[in-house]
Amino acid sequence: MKKKQIGGLIVAAVLFIAVGVTSVFTNTVSQNLLQASMVEMLTSDYGYDTPNYDYIAVVEVVGTIQEQTATSIFEIAEGYQHTDTMNYIDNLMYDPNNKGILLYVDSPGGTVYESEELYDKLREYKEMSGNPIWTYMSHYAASGGYMISMASDQIYANTNTTTGSIGVIMSGMDMTGLYEKLGIRYVSIASGDFKDSSKLTDEQIAVFQSQVDEYYGKFVGIVADGRNMPDEKVRALADGRTYTAAQALENGLIDEIGSYEYMQNEMSDELGVWDYYQPVSEENIFASFFSELRELVPKSEAQILKETASSMESGVPMYYAEQLR
Repeated sequence: MKKKQIGGLIVAAVLFIAVGVTSVFTNTVSQNLLQASMVEMLTSDYGYDTPNYDYIAVVEVVGTIQEQTATSIFEIAEGYQHTDTMNYIDNLMYDPNNKGILLYVDSPGGTVYESEELYDKLREYKEMSGNPIWTYMSHYAASGGYMISMASDQIYANTNTTTGSIGVIMSGMDMTGLYEKLGIRYVSIASGDFKDSSKLTDEQIAVFQSQVDEYYGKFVGIVADGRNMPDEKVRALADGRTYTAAQALENGLIDEIGSYEYMQNEMSDELGVWDYYQPVSEENIFASFFSELRELVPKSEAQILKETASSMESGVPMYYAEQLR
């Protein structure tokens, strides 16, 4: 056996052992950490080590707005964390030192459920605390990313921001042609004509279209309320297209164009508060190590196909900017 082959077997064996260790200890350690975290949350005033002086809280929404997936000490939390963000805003409502939220948005949108839930939570924050929310739009603040901005008193955008894309999309993949080529026969025994949507009929498409139209109407209403516009004007702008910052300003979708630092200065001048707070998660050495190990393991063709399909077509209604994918 060649040296390269022996070396490859050794690497494979090490990775196998590492994955086994991960599966054995993950549940136990995660449960212990969860209990410790809960104790800390219950014994602290707000669950976060917030300042004991007046401050403006930075709430970041970066990445696709979607359901938060559970992670362990062996996993790195990536992208937007919905549950953590919701809890963070809840805690800010009752912190007397908090004087407002700077909502930093860099998102092409996401699912209808989480986008609206976050929007509602931001509205609740304003009602409960009486504090303002100002939004800064970074690279993207489109679709669901634009919707959550509607809870704001002021909206600033970078000169190169892409925003808008006011609309709803529901998509899926028709795999019947692939099945036929592979010799796979799909069988479905359903209780009604609308239960199986693998082969969409015109009637089924009409049902899904009615749902999309309902979500779209809610989106239009939220924008009309947030921007103090009549529904007719919003609908004229809400055909799914994106807008540059200049176009958004011209159409009344944002309030001003400027840098992040400029926006912070403007907000501080308005509120008389110059300190900003943002929770920072500590780097997890275990997660970084096992993340590197996973990258070394090659993916099968089936895994790649599944992940690609999952990332492209969700089958659920989305406030998402398709052209920013």
